[in-house]
Amino acid sequence: MKIGHLMISLVLMFPCMLSAAEPVYKSSAEDRIGLELTVYNSNLGLVKDTRTVDLPKGQGELRFMDVAASIKPVTVAAKSVNDPQGFSVLEQNYEYDLMNPAKLLDKYVGEQIKIIDWNRFQDRKEIVDATLLSNNNGPVYKINDEIYLGHPGYQVLPKLPENLIAKPTLTWFYRNSAAKPHDLEVSYLTQNINWQADYVVVLNKDDTAADISGWVTLDNQSGTSYKDARLKLVAGEVHQVHDTVPTSAFPAAAQKRKADTFQEKAFFEYHMYDLQRRTTVKDKQTKQISLLDAYGAGIRKELLVYGIQSYFSMQYREKLPKQPVNVYVTFNNSQGNHLGMPLPAGIMRLYKQDDDASRQFIGEDKIRHTPKDEDVRLKIGEAFDVVADRIQSDYKQITTRLHESAWEITLRNHKDTAVTVGVIEPLFGSWEVIDKSHAFTKVDAHTIRFDVNVPKDQEVKVKYRVRVGLQ
Repeated sequence: MKIGHLMISLVLMFPCMLSAAEPVYKSSAEDRIGLELTVYNSNLGLVKDTRTVDLPKGQGELRFMDVAASIKPVTVAAKSVNDPQGFSVLEQNYEYDLMNPAKLLDKYVGEQIKIIDWNRFQDRKEIVDATLLSNNNGPVYKINDEIYLGHPGYQVLPKLPENLIAKPTLTWFYRNSAAKPHDLEVSYLTQNINWQADYVVVLNKDDTAADISGWVTLDNQSGTSYKDARLKLVAGEVHQVHDTVPTSAFPAAAQKRKADTFQEKAFFEYHMYDLQRRTTVKDKQTKQISLLDAYGAGIRKELLVYGIQSYFSMQYREKLPKQPVNVYVTFNNSQGNHLGMPLPAGIMRLYKQDDDASRQFIGEDKIRHTPKDEDVRLKIGEAFDVVADRIQSDYKQITTRLHESAWEITLRNHKDTAVTVGVIEPLFGSWEVIDKSHAFTKVDAHTIRFDVNVPKDQEVKVKYRVRVGLQ
């Protein structure tokens, strides 16, 4: 193709690129007539920004300002709500020149600036005219036909450069055929905005019920503020393709639903929480919004001792380490238990009042996304006054693949009330309990559980013999 033909083709394809006289229009957050923000719990947000923009017919440049600094430009979609055929984007650029000294000096390379220094020996201000030759790894000046690698004092620029874009801005070359203003709806994905659920669980005196409250903690580091936005949260594992190029409460069922809290509903394979009022999310702000309040939810506290599979295939000549007695709290997320709405993933922090009616922290655990009617199980610590020891009282290797061992687990209760301790033994292969001191429950194909009542200030020994065949 000849050069002349190539130039004609470029003019036909991108006429807006070749005209220096195209008008430039700006749209800021002040033009906004609607804003929706959907935040996913995977460091991702979806913004839908609707603004009224009055543009002349023809082609021009529109600077759509006040967008997120962490925007993913390839996800931008723009359309006119009231005249979809009358507005089209021919070319898009994302520009974000931070207004800092280095950026400003870069704009004045080859230009004359002033340098002001205080002469402390003569106690007066000195002004030097200098031409900025370079600003790469430090300024280089030409002063009185001499080259200076830096110069004392501070630089003074005559004005802000016209081509400096100091805010995150989408720059569009557009074509407009409508005579009236457009209601322009612009949507895009942005990173660096996230949310998580945080819960407060207050146990009653007998550890049989709890009051549960939940909060949404929203962290906005996306680089812009969202004023009077319609806020929605999506809980679930949304798959994303990560390219190698970096880019800069719902109430309890037993409670009356509040008009200004979150309304939960299923959405695709996820769950969405829609705030029933507008809110402002400022840049670099951590905001908390009430998510749920439930009172008197039934709970179950368990003390559990866990064995290890490797215990049953070898002989132990030394005393095994002390067995921790783990403390768990379990409750069912059901309507009958004053809950029943899907719980988004987050941290549940547990508290209980002491004898002085002062609330004390007793532990925390992280939960996954939990649908309705499923159990929530929290590990909150280890028991202090209930201890467990384990010894291997006998061992036989009958064949290379058949082992027999006898076990004695001693449970001691130093509390002033009786407790029940669950002893959970994870077996493997083909196994058979051939002798036991207490009844057990077969939890699954490779797990048995002893539930042992231990009176106050007493100890109980659980003894059993098991034969395990390796497969």
